[in-house]
Amino acid sequence: MQKNLLRLQAQQKLIQELSLGIPLTHLIYADESVQAYECDGLTAYRQKPLCVVIPDTYEQVQFVLTTCYKLDIPVVARGAGTGLSGGALPHPLGVVLSLAKFNNILSIDPKKQIAVVQCGVRNLAISEAAAPYQLFYAPDPSSQIACTIGGNVAENSGGVHCLKYGLTLHNILHLKGFLADGSSVEFGSLAPEVMGLDLMPLVIGSEGMLAVITEVTVKLKPIPAVAKCILASFSTTEDAGQAVAAIIARGIIPAGMEMMDKPMIHAVEDFVHAGYDLDAQAIILCESDGSAEEVNAEIDKMIEVFQDSNAVALRISGSEEERKKFWSGRKNAFPASGRISPDYMCMDSTILRQSLAEMLRLIKEMENKYQLRCANVFHAGDGNLHPLILFDASDADQLHRAELFGAEILETSVALGGTVSGEHGIGIEKLNSMCVQFTTEECKQMLSLKKAFDEKGILNPGKTIPTLARCAEYGKMVIRGGQLPFSNLERF
Repeated sequence: MQKNLLRLQAQQKLIQELSLGIPLTHLIYADESVQAYECDGLTAYRQKPLCVVIPDTYEQVQFVLTTCYKLDIPVVARGAGTGLSGGALPHPLGVVLSLAKFNNILSIDPKKQIAVVQCGVRNLAISEAAAPYQLFYAPDPSSQIACTIGGNVAENSGGVHCLKYGLTLHNILHLKGFLADGSSVEFGSLAPEVMGLDLMPLVIGSEGMLAVITEVTVKLKPIPAVAKCILASFSTTEDAGQAVAAIIARGIIPAGMEMMDKPMIHAVEDFVHAGYDLDAQAIILCESDGSAEEVNAEIDKMIEVFQDSNAVALRISGSEEERKKFWSGRKNAFPASGRISPDYMCMDSTILRQSLAEMLRLIKEMENKYQLRCANVFHAGDGNLHPLILFDASDADQLHRAELFGAEILETSVALGGTVSGEHGIGIEKLNSMCVQFTTEECKQMLSLKKAFDEKGILNPGKTIPTLARCAEYGKMVIRGGQLPFSNLERF
């Protein structure tokens, strides 16, 4: 009762202060209203904030930050909420700063091949707006129909075509926004070179911990004249994994190369009917784009590699419609998984390409160990794994086993020479597992960097950077990989 009273008093004081510069219509604080903001795409963990602010001017964003900085109130910036690591999980005594209303494309320059957009613009909307100029924005996360460019910047998102075209980091020129205290800031440059320290790569992928980004200048690329996709089926996951490594070893850099195992094949085929081989143990989607001559020559090389790698069936898209149909299955892998399980936990580690088959074997062993199903889809070309652990979050034991399962996948990825995240970020989900990858000294350096940008630690506290005490506690655990309770998140 006392706790609830203190929370109510804190909420009333916060609303009073914010209402001095924010219209009441832009403030949401009733329990039933803030519930829509209590989690992101990682639905297993939920937390209601004190209030949600939905500003529609940069001045209002600045006012929110200035006010919260003065009151020592945590601020969690939020885009579309499609993140999968709990990066937008609210702070129980903080504000969710929704940037959804900043959804304007400010300009497109076809000569310079750039677009200036607000942070709330959907990823796919950029390519749609650039299409009349025969241009597109390359990074294409599976959630691109809904996810925002601001969220992409926060997580350094990739997508199925990141192998050839790069992640968000490689496709951004300039950022505008605000620091924790409300002061305006810019990163990057429209010029070819940046004088002095280039801080933009620090901000991209920092999950809203260093600054709140409101405006983004993206690079655009010419739409390829031709694109074709190979759908290759394999009777074993080992053959499929070796085929991925063989493609890259041959010197081929596909526009995209994705791999799915049998459980995922069946889930997506039942959902979108993409024409996948239901008898295959694994399939690979491998795309080539460019001029007609380049594509035909590259497709021939890919076919040769797949045949040498024991592919049991090969189909080449004969039209743009068929190519999109092939990709529709991969793009709908996550929603398809949602149809076969009440909840899923999507991991996002990376490993060396040649370890794909070994990793799949180990994940199969983990399924037996934790008595949970797992469907797998990979950005195979760059070794980015997306195992989807299927469970029921209403069952506390299943949730615990899913956490242990996910942590073991991450630890195994590090042991195989990889990392705990590829494109989804750390958020809440992987916070403990960072202690496996990074040394105490590295954690100290990250904490120092966080403090240099945000001395009070009010921007998205308790995310991404584990405290030294947390890592020490994690190392003492009998079962390495078990998640600690998230209720004791430290400020940084």
